[in-house]
Amino acid sequence: MENRAQWGTRAGFILAAVGSAVGLGNIWRFPYVAYENGGGAFFLPYLFALLTAGIPLLILEFTMGHKYRGSAPLSYARMSKGAEWMGWWQVAISFVISTYYAVIIAWAMAYAWFSFGQKWGDDPTGFLVGDYLQVGAAGEVGSLVPGVFFPLILVWVIALGVLFKGVKKGIEVANKIFIPTLVVLFLILVIRAVTLPGAIDGLDAFFKPNWSMIAEPDVWVAAYGQIFFSLSIAFAIMITYSSYLGKKSDITNNAFITGFSNSSFELLAGIGIFAALGFMASATNAEVADVAAGGVGLAFMVFPEIINEFPGLNGLFGFLFFGSLVLAGLSSLISIVETFVAAVQEKFNVSRTKAVAFGGGLSAVVSILFATQGGLNFLDVADYFINQFGVALAGLFEVIFIAWFAKQLKPLQSYADAVSDIKLGAWWRICLGVVTPVVLGYMMHGLFKQNLVGTFGTENGYYGNYPTEFIFNFGWSVAVGAIGVAILFTHMKSWKKNTLDIPVSTNKKEVSS
Repeated sequence: MENRAQWGTRAGFILAAVGSAVGLGNIWRFPYVAYENGGGAFFLPYLFALLTAGIPLLILEFTMGHKYRGSAPLSYARMSKGAEWMGWWQVAISFVISTYYAVIIAWAMAYAWFSFGQKWGDDPTGFLVGDYLQVGAAGEVGSLVPGVFFPLILVWVIALGVLFKGVKKGIEVANKIFIPTLVVLFLILVIRAVTLPGAIDGLDAFFKPNWSMIAEPDVWVAAYGQIFFSLSIAFAIMITYSSYLGKKSDITNNAFITGFSNSSFELLAGIGIFAALGFMASATNAEVADVAAGGVGLAFMVFPEIINEFPGLNGLFGFLFFGSLVLAGLSSLISIVETFVAAVQEKFNVSRTKAVAFGGGLSAVVSILFATQGGLNFLDVADYFINQFGVALAGLFEVIFIAWFAKQLKPLQSYADAVSDIKLGAWWRICLGVVTPVVLGYMMHGLFKQNLVGTFGTENGYYGNYPTEFIFNFGWSVAVGAIGVAILFTHMKSWKKNTLDIPVSTNKKEVSS
């Protein structure tokens, strides 16, 4: 008999999965990636990537979690002897991401407050780097930045408070509040943005197709990369979340709903962001190309400039934008931390309370590094390397191992078909066994070539023109260290007797301890 936490409703699971997928990258990464890679033409490779990699991988991870009823390490261990380390690798990646992701949410909280009165002044870039973050030289920690540290405490109080409550009473309830609120807030922003002068120019820049770029391999790689990073794949999240599903859940339908919901929000974000960029271009007599940006620059440098130019209610719309970032970030952070909470709870047979206190507490303590004057530099390098050489590489190992070595695609397909209305055909196995490994392999080959030559072939490393020593110590070391931690945890205390047996459940109640 299984004694495991469960979602209260199917809607609760879907909202949690969508909440994990819809994060900061949907708002500040997708619009610029689409614009840079062919505008409207980019949606063709993007849709192809969603159907050949995104949704197939979601189905794979949903099926693993549902069938093996455990966190990522436990699910891998139950699937194949010797595979547990891959689960811990994904958990270690999530741990690293949680430490700096929380800090970005803290920035958004602070900027929601700064919106009233536009406290960033006429030079948002100078304000962010100098007045707010007080950025020092690369590699120097410097002193604690109070404006980041205090909101960071609030972020962790909210996230850990939700996690202490458990799956149904904590995570599910939080996402039932966060996600609808996020959609409403962002819809208000989008509606206002598209009614601004110049918005049509921004939308034209976003949607106008450049069909000549379709033939470029880098555009297709960018599409697969966006789908891969956007859907929380290979973070251990979807395996963990699906392990809390009831036995009769429709896996395939859930994956399609999650995938298309995430993409729909990305499209909505693109419309809102580029309408606002079109307005800014019009207001400053510039071209959209001159003001377009992505990432931290878009959110904390360009968007404050847009808010400055708003014809009215500047503070309100600034608050709505940064409030949206906070909600999107919190729903994702909670899912990220849940991966190592569940893993620690199961591996070491401790209560949920202890697992949250230890796992979440340790992440919170480490995150203080990114609330220092050197925090932005540490964050920038750690984020790049743990994503490119952590998430993407772990995803490549995952599909190759399951498809080629463990040969589990057919058994997993049979399991998914038995509980789902939509039956998986050969397309699913071909996508995971051939298409995804080839594309991810091509991506990784290019990234390794680019970064290894850049890091060790020049005085300043390839990424961000940082010193080579800094990139090695806080980039490569973090990515490789995640694998080392995975191997260490795999060989620590063995699982409790009979834990590796796949449980049979008839229990419908949540167990939060």
